[in-house]
Amino acid sequence: MNNKTLLKTVNLKKYFPVRRFLLSKDYVKAVDGVSIEIAEGETLGLVGESGCGKTTLGRTVLRLIEPTEGDIIFNKKSVLELEGEELKRFRREAQIVFQDPYSSLDPRMTVFEIVMEGVRAHNIEVEDPEEFVVKQLETVGLKQEHLYRYPHEFSGGQKQRIAIARTLALRPKFVVLDEPTSALDVSVQAQILNMLKDLQKQFGLTYLFISHDLGVVKYMSNRIAVMYIGKVVEIAESNELFENPLHPYTKMLFAALPIPDPKLTRERKRMKVIGEPPSPINVPPGCRFWPRCPYATTKCRVIEPPLFEVSKGHYVACWLYE
Repeated sequence: MNNKTLLKTVNLKKYFPVRRFLLSKDYVKAVDGVSIEIAEGETLGLVGESGCGKTTLGRTVLRLIEPTEGDIIFNKKSVLELEGEELKRFRREAQIVFQDPYSSLDPRMTVFEIVMEGVRAHNIEVEDPEEFVVKQLETVGLKQEHLYRYPHEFSGGQKQRIAIARTLALRPKFVVLDEPTSALDVSVQAQILNMLKDLQKQFGLTYLFISHDLGVVKYMSNRIAVMYIGKVVEIAESNELFENPLHPYTKMLFAALPIPDPKLTRERKRMKVIGEPPSPINVPPGCRFWPRCPYATTKCRVIEPPLFEVSKGHYVACWLYE
C-alpha cells in the first residue's frame, strides 16, 4: 500500500438547519470536526450506529453536499476551491456507489445508457461505445446480453454490479462505498465484496468503505474509524482495533457482535451501556458518549477529549488515555 495521502479532511463540519419554533433555528450536527487521512490504495472503513454521520461524511468529502466548515484536500488540492473544469475533473476522479441499487439507477435508461451517461458527460473519447460498455460489464461479472435491458429486469446484486460498472467507466482514483452490500442477500454480499477487493487491486483504487457491519468492515479495510454523533472517537489498523478496542463506545459495538458458540456467549463479559444516543441537535457538552459511559468522570461531562495517540497509528478520543 502506498503511503502517499490521497484524501484528507481538516476539521470538517456539516450542519443542517432545523427550525424548531417560529423564530428560532437549531442545527443537526451530522459531521462535527472530523479530520481523517486516506492513503493511495488504502481502504478506510467507517463504522457507527445509524444516524452517526457516516453517509453525510462520505457525501461531503465528494462535495455532493457542501460542508459548513473545514477543508477537504484531494491530491494536495483543496476541493472547496475547485471550480469549472478542475471541479469536473475531481468529479471524475472521485466517485460513489450508493447503498440502494434500486433507487440509484434510472429506471427509464438501459444499462448501455446508464454506463455511458458519465462517459459522455466527461467527454471521454470511446472508439466503440458498445464494445466499451460490454468490457465494463464483463469486469463486474455481467454479459453482453445485459446491454439493452432495464434495471427492473435485474436482481439486487446485478443492479449493484451495474452501479459499480458505471463508476469504473470513469476510471476514478477514489470511491466512496456507502454500505454497498447492506440491501443484498448474504451470499450475494460475499460476491460483491470479493469483487470490490479484486477491482481495487486491478485498478489501484482507494476506498472509503461505510458500513455498520463490523465483520464486513474488518474484511474490507486496512484501517477503521469509529464515528459517534458526528465525531471520530477511535481510529486504528483493522486487526489492532478488533484485538484491542479502547473507546467505551467501540467496546459497546464489539459487545453487540453475535458469537456462534452459545457457551462463549454466556462467558463473554458484555459492556453495560445506559440510555440511548443523544439527539444530534442537542449534543451534550464534553465527551458525547458520557451519558451512556460507565467510566464517565466530571471532566468527561465538561471538556471534549481530543484524539490521543495511544500506540502507533491507534488514536482514541477518551480521557482515560490522556
